[in-house]
Amino acid sequence: MKVLMTADARSVHTRRWAVSLKAGGVDVVLYSIYRSPDAFFEEHGIRLYVFDLFTYKQKKGAGAFTAMISRHAAAVRFLKSVIASEAPDILHAHYATSFGLIAALSGFHPFIMSVWGSDVYEFPDKSFINRLSVKFVLRRADRILSTSHVMARRTAKFTSKPIAVTPFGVDTGLFRKLTVSHDDKFIIGNVKTLSPKYGIDVLIRAFKIVMERNPGLSAGLVIVGDGPCRSEYEKLAADLGISDNVRFVGRVSNDRLPWYYNSFSVAVSLSVLDSESFGVVAVEAMACGCPVVVSDADGFTEVVENGVTGFVVPKRSPEAAADAIQKFIDNPGLRDSMGAAGRDRVCRLYDWKDNVALMLNIYGEVVNG
Repeated sequence: MKVLMTADARSVHTRRWAVSLKAGGVDVVLYSIYRSPDAFFEEHGIRLYVFDLFTYKQKKGAGAFTAMISRHAAAVRFLKSVIASEAPDILHAHYATSFGLIAALSGFHPFIMSVWGSDVYEFPDKSFINRLSVKFVLRRADRILSTSHVMARRTAKFTSKPIAVTPFGVDTGLFRKLTVSHDDKFIIGNVKTLSPKYGIDVLIRAFKIVMERNPGLSAGLVIVGDGPCRSEYEKLAADLGISDNVRFVGRVSNDRLPWYYNSFSVAVSLSVLDSESFGVVAVEAMACGCPVVVSDADGFTEVVENGVTGFVVPKRSPEAAADAIQKFIDNPGLRDSMGAAGRDRVCRLYDWKDNVALMLNIYGEVVNG
């Protein structure tokens, strides 16, 4: 079976799907409107076709709109040429904006559409044209997939078709319980891109409250990841007088993340988005036996069982986050019991092997009519 994916070559999620599906016996071909920054696909024997779509953004005024239409039309023609050359059994678009639109306009069937998050939460609300575009893409799709039930319900606002849920889980062999020394220090950890939508500033303020409430506690805040707001968040920690207790690690390779999750006493993710489509960082932490505190963003409320695998708190509330963290300080046994419950939940619902098997079954159903 050959599957032509239209997806972002830069995305770790695209890469995980492509490599895992190939390991499952699928001949994977990738079409991207972004260039890959490295030779990842070549190294994994996956053919990559790139059309540099967004050159039209260099234009200004009315010329920009004309250039946008022209470049999208050219992208469709290029995809059609790839389809003619590769003769795939399935066209699978990831992301219902440009990737989905280009795939839909190619006219190829069977056509599977996977929604990812902002493409159904944010993009349709920006303009009437955007909303029509998403509806058009979903209307053309033969199957529609979502990584979570909450996002499936959001997607249903734009289509009456059934939507299958294909979770984006974790490798439970990689993300597992490890022996890591804590040195009797209470470590609050976070793994995320340092941008405003992920509530890192809320977390830093929550940590300040925790420090004030527990003056004798040996505690630290470890922030793993990088992004445009790093200097802003470093300044915030300094302004609050806690910079000596806050460590910004920077970007870490995926295979190194389990060590960090195991070094945390609790993993805290306080996204301020309503459109958090799937709480993958919470799933990664739970797979490592680390309890979590998360905001009530959609994706987190689905993957975290409140009061069992962690605590769900209101968005944008440092006080509520600090209250939840305090429970783990006051009752250390919660870390072990909730950590074990989290690991069990991930193994039951979000094991990556099972998720890939589900996708392969869907491919088989589509190919067999």
